[in-house]
Order: sequence, then structure tokens, then C-alpha cells
Amino acid sequence: MLASPVNPADINTIQGIYPVKPPLPAVGGFEGVGKVIEMGKRTSNIKIGDLVIPAINSLGTWRSQVVCPAEHVSVIPEGTPLLFAATLRVNTCTSYRMLADFQDLEAGDTVIQNAANSGAGQMAIQIAAARGLKTINVVRDRPNIDELKDHLYSLGANIVVTDSELRMSSPEKLLPGLPRPKLGLNAVGGKSAISLMKYLQHGGTMVTYGGMSKQPVTVPTGMLIFNNIKVVGYWMTRWHDRNPNSVEAERMFDELCQWAKEGRLQIPRHRLVNILDYKTAIEGAVADFTTEKQILVFDQ
Repeated sequence: MLASPVNPADINTIQGIYPVKPPLPAVGGFEGVGKVIEMGKRTSNIKIGDLVIPAINSLGTWRSQVVCPAEHVSVIPEGTPLLFAATLRVNTCTSYRMLADFQDLEAGDTVIQNAANSGAGQMAIQIAAARGLKTINVVRDRPNIDELKDHLYSLGANIVVTDSELRMSSPEKLLPGLPRPKLGLNAVGGKSAISLMKYLQHGGTMVTYGGMSKQPVTVPTGMLIFNNIKVVGYWMTRWHDRNPNSVEAERMFDELCQWAKEGRLQIPRHRLVNILDYKTAIEGAVADFTTEKQILVFDQ
């Protein structure tokens, strides 16, 4: 392995509260990038020197060496930036699929999301921009809000507001010249999720992929009946389980990696941490208001 990020799902798995429970003893890490240094004589679809990422959810990437069947990894396109490859499988793919699978979005359409400063949120901004979509991005109130807003605007965000600003505004005030969103991406739940739904257009969809507030998603009855709002959940792990090394997975990886090579996708702000100092990386990953991705690297 060359690099592997620390994601919330990794920590939740170690805590025993994530649905994926690998048999013990187990190695942490759902995603990362490695280089092939040796291969079996019967392996034909991979060559030495290829950069690969996991094709299964329980490979365990927080280690310097992995021995596995060839079908347990996917080769990524040549020239893909190393750290982009390391962070491709979880947040980047989650954002890609949510923008692709739940509404027929065309250039000029609008998407609204909370947790916009998260890894998935920052990728959603950039993928949307690459597709010509507009984004309304909601973040928690915080001391350094102007700095955070500037950063999200630099990624391609069209509107960035805090939770309190969203609640005190209205679609008419917040969306001058923009259509109401067809799609909402919810990683928070609670009151924040209700706020997103209020901005959706008739027949819009809210996709829940996280619950940072640990509050339930409560849907006002009128939004279901009169606004025809659809509320669905999404789990990227399930998609990967059903599509390992599939044609659609390859197409997704190719498009995302091409955007990265063109400079249209950047990974979130990050810090490289040697695996020997993993405690520091975990502490950084769970810190409040963090926008910095912790990425483990390994001595070769």
C-alpha cells in the first residue's frame, strides 16, 4: 500500500457500530491505493507497476503489504494522481452515484446539500461543477465561517450558507436566477434534513447517506402528499458489493480519474501521517469542525 485515508466508516467499524463487521483479527481501512510488486503466474489482467484500489469492502488498507486474489483489486487509469486514487472509493464514488442515480439531472439543474465541507460534500461540489450543475451548500455555524465559505466557493460552489442562514431565508431570497433543487443530499438528519426538503422542487428527491446529528430524519406529511417529495437512503458499500469490477464501476472510475487528471477534481484538504503515528491521524479524523482529511502513508 502507498496511501490510505481515515474515514468515519473506518472508525465506526473499529467501534463495532458499523454494519460491516469483518471477522477478527481484521485490518482497518476501506479504501486506499497500492502498487503491484508481484503477481501470480495465472494473473493476466494486472501487471507489475499498476496502481490498484480495493474492489471489495473488507480488503483492509491500513497496512504496508497486501496479498490477495487479483479480483479483489481494480486497476486505475494510468496518470491518476496518487492521493486522488487513495480517496476514490468512498466519498468520491458516493457523491458521483448520488448525483447520477436518483434524479435525471441536466446542466443548469440545482442540487442542495448539508455537510458541504465533508469529504463527500466537497466532492459533490466539484462533480456537480464538472457536469454543469449548480449547488447550494449548507454548513454548520462556526468561528471561521468566512474562510470555509471561500474554500467551498473555490471548489465551484454557487451558494454557501450556514444552517441558521438557511432557516432564516426562503427559496425566493436564496435562489435568485436558480431553479429550485431537484435533489437534496443529507448527511446530517434532524432539523437540517427538514430544511433541505423545504427547498426541493415538486417531485424532488432527498437522499440520506449519513446521520452526523444522530437525530432521525423526520418528514412532514405535507411534503410527501402535496410536494411529492421522495425520501431515500444510500449506502455506497452496498453498491460496491453488487458491482465489483463491473462495466459500470470501470466507467465511473475512468470518468472520475479523467476529471482528476484534468484538474477538475481535487481531494479535500489533507494531512499525510505515517502509519506509525496512526493515533494522531485518528484523533484528527474525529476532531470537531475538521475539514482536513487524514491520510496514512507507509514506508516503502
